[in-house]
Amino acid sequence: MSNCPCKKDLMDQINTVSFAVDDVKLFLDTHPCNEEALSYFHEYSRLRNEALREYAAYYGPLTIDTAVYSCADRWDWINEPWPWQEGGC
Repeated sequence: MSNCPCKKDLMDQINTVSFAVDDVKLFLDTHPCNEEALSYFHEYSRLRNEALREYAAYYGPLTIDTAVYSCADRWDWINEPWPWQEGGC
């Protein structure tokens, strides 16, 4: 694929925004009406979903939710290396 993004860079981005989403979720457990935190959560959830979709399009899905982005013609996501295997994440 042309202009294929670096696999490691995409994983770093996914990990960064995933951490931010998880962290703000914990804050929202005790501050459920904090509008700034809710806005932050929505923005970083959106960024996480975009990064997961981009990763799936180039390297296969990391979650079942993004399988549709890499398995449009056949169900082959299981054939990709697992994260703990060589060539995986």
